[in-house]
Amino acid sequence: STAIFWAGSNLGPLTEPIYDFGIIYDTFKGAIAFLNIFGMVFCGFLTWKGLNHPSTEDCGSSGSLIKDYLWGTELYPRIGSLDLKRFINCRFSMTFWQLAGLSFAYRSYTLHGVIDWGLTLSAVSQYVYLFKFFLWEMGYMRSIDIIVDRAGFEIQWGCLVWVPAVYTLHTRFLVQNPSGLSLPVASVIFVISIAGVLFNYLADRERDVFRAKQGKCLVWGKPPKYITAEYEIVDRKTGKKTTKKSLLLASGFWGVARHFQYLFELTAAWSWCLLANPLKNGVLPLFYCVFLTYLLIDRAERDSKKCHLKYGSYYEEYCRLVPWKILPGIH
Repeated sequence: STAIFWAGSNLGPLTEPIYDFGIIYDTFKGAIAFLNIFGMVFCGFLTWKGLNHPSTEDCGSSGSLIKDYLWGTELYPRIGSLDLKRFINCRFSMTFWQLAGLSFAYRSYTLHGVIDWGLTLSAVSQYVYLFKFFLWEMGYMRSIDIIVDRAGFEIQWGCLVWVPAVYTLHTRFLVQNPSGLSLPVASVIFVISIAGVLFNYLADRERDVFRAKQGKCLVWGKPPKYITAEYEIVDRKTGKKTTKKSLLLASGFWGVARHFQYLFELTAAWSWCLLANPLKNGVLPLFYCVFLTYLLIDRAERDSKKCHLKYGSYYEEYCRLVPWKILPGIH
């Protein structure tokens, strides 16, 4: 997507470019207005589809049309082979976020004639983070956003409008309000952000490798501690119960806290916003990292409740091994 975006722009190889590389900034207000209207209509379509033409058995009404619209009526809506939820959540919103930072950095340079190191390094770090996201996309497909939350207004409008508007706020703000950070200062914050991205990836990969090898591996050089948790699933058509097993890792990053990877994600997010220099530009550029802090704390709470219901006493045993949710000694 980056190569295609670059190729069609004035920075690409075309003698007659299709658009300016700063187009995402230039058309941002109109694009968000369109996405807002489209998102509300699209969520109405998803509500109707889930009630009348569901793609899977995980569908149905809550009894309230308002709740159905907000929460969704279907977990995995499809049109043909196209997974609408995955397309919106991953392909559209993450790609928009990834390209927006580069477009904003370019527009800042054309407006001011100098490189804003705070904006540029923030955009690069976010690009690396989202490159990591696409590498780990199947891991995201197992997250609570995908396996629990239905495709309703809360998730789909959020990915269509909230992510493009809020997750890019700190970089978009800098186009008209340069950070004023020197290269050395911006570089220090940039390195911290990259460390957050790297450790977030290593934590996710650690669990993925552990699951793939069914616990038959080393974690931080030692045999891993884990809980073998049993749970039941019920076939909706036959009512037949099937017992399955999951391995709950309690070593490595996952032995420090149950969602220790969130700490690394927040390290990156706060670094990106600090690159907007809130000492000069005020607290507005911090909105994204404050929001994400709330979001991840709430997600950890929701995941804990889900796992208690799913695994029962096995999860209670796991919580005794790993008592902290995100940050040891605090949460």
